[in-house]
Amino acid sequence: MADPFQDVDAAGPEFIRVFSDSMEVRQADPVMEAVVAAYLDRLGPVPPGARIIEIGAGAGAVTRRIAARFPEAGITGFEPSEGFVAEARARAEGIGNLSFTAADGADLPLSAESVDIAVMHTVLTHVTAPEALLAEAFRVLRPGGWLVACDVDFSKAALASFANDPLDACARAFVAEFVTDPHVVGKLRGLMRDAGFALTHFGVDSRVVVTAQQMLPWVEQTARLMESRGQIGTTLADALIAEHDRRAEEGALYGYQAIGTAIARKP
Repeated sequence: MADPFQDVDAAGPEFIRVFSDSMEVRQADPVMEAVVAAYLDRLGPVPPGARIIEIGAGAGAVTRRIAARFPEAGITGFEPSEGFVAEARARAEGIGNLSFTAADGADLPLSAESVDIAVMHTVLTHVTAPEALLAEAFRVLRPGGWLVACDVDFSKAALASFANDPLDACARAFVAEFVTDPHVVGKLRGLMRDAGFALTHFGVDSRVVVTAQQMLPWVEQTARLMESRGQIGTTLADALIAEHDRRAEEGALYGYQAIGTAIARKP
């Protein structure tokens, strides 16, 4: 199956609802809040009227954090999915410095050198040609403008508490079915340099998942996918989801993700 995040609207309203909520839960995790706060802090003072964009904004969880952090800037979230854009607009109602527009990240409706900061948060792992998005970011950024790319190193992701843990089989299936390139974080520095950017920061943070909902879609979506294919029965699919919930309730759930952040400037 092709990564459904490449064409979210084709995946349907239920997929959009599930992952809009999942993005909210993920961003509310204290580790992810700290990751976003840290990379925004590294951008230094932002002058009033600055133009900031998020490319691949999803349902806007991170875009809203950007708008709150820089209230005197104008923030636009660009997202190719009309469904995600509708969710993002609904969730951002009343935020005056924030808007969302449906657009492909490789073909933004912006003039050259018109943007001060561009953010790509958990986007490049889901595209077939990250070079195209980076080239477009380079085009729209002003000289001296900032680019932030933050993504999950899915090659390191796990949901295992012991050898041959069936929940970890779900995690591996999620990476195989819902991610385009699990190794993007390891490529970020080279991709940015090749696009013409000057790298200023690269770091990786550990995210340990021990509570309910954080990685539930990894189990739920893959279990139902395997069930729909006839690979497992409903009894096993239900049992995998129930086992995730049991561990979360009993304080035995253990998942791991590595979150990489690269920051660069346009010369």
